[in-house]
Amino acid sequence: MENTATKSPVMLYTEQTPNPESLKFVSNRMLYRGPADFREEELAKEWSPLGTALFELPYVKGVYVCNNFVSITKEFNYAWEDIMLKLKDFLKNYIQDGGVIVAEGFEEAMAKLESERGASYEYSEEETVIVKKIKDLIDTYVKPAVEMDGGNIEFKSFNEGIVTVILQGSCSGCPSSTVTLKSGIEGMLKRMVPEVKEVVSEMG
Repeated sequence: MENTATKSPVMLYTEQTPNPESLKFVSNRMLYRGPADFREEELAKEWSPLGTALFELPYVKGVYVCNNFVSITKEFNYAWEDIMLKLKDFLKNYIQDGGVIVAEGFEEAMAKLESERGASYEYSEEETVIVKKIKDLIDTYVKPAVEMDGGNIEFKSFNEGIVTVILQGSCSGCPSSTVTLKSGIEGMLKRMVPEVKEVVSEMG
C-alpha cells in the first residue's frame, strides 16, 4: 500500500485573469469538478476546508474552485508580488497533503438553493423553450471562455426579454466583465435568440 509515495508531485502555476484582483492557481491535479464559489467565509466554513484555511489569511477575499484550478481574489490593499509565492506554497502543500478541498454534498446543497431561487420564476411553455436555448448557448459558448479566465457564469432567470446571469470567481467584481457581458454575451444572445433584449448580471 505504499502507492502514496509514488504519487507525482503537485505542480502549480499562476495565470492572470481579466480581474487585477484575482489570480488563477492552476494545478496538475483535479481538485473539484466544481464550480464552488466562496465569496464569504461563512459559506467556506460550512463547505470547504481549503476555503476556510485560505480565508484565515488576511489578504484573501474570495475563493473559487473549479476542475484543476483555484481562483483567489485578494484584498485590494495587498500586492500580488508580496503574497503570490506564499499562496502558491500554501496550496501546493495543502493539495500534496491530501487536504479536503470541498466537502461532500456541496453540489446538492447548492442545487437545492438554486432550485428554490428559481422556483419563483414560472415560465410559460414558450418561455421554457427560450430558456433552454439561452442556457445551451451560455453552456456551449460562454462558460468555457469564462472558465479559462478563472471564473464562471450561471443563468439565473429570463423575464420580459431580460436575461439575468450570475458571475462567479474572478468575473465577480471584474471591471472588464461588464464589457464582456454587454458586447459579447448580450450581442450573441440577441442574435441567436431574438426574444432577448438585454443581459444583466448579479455577482455570485
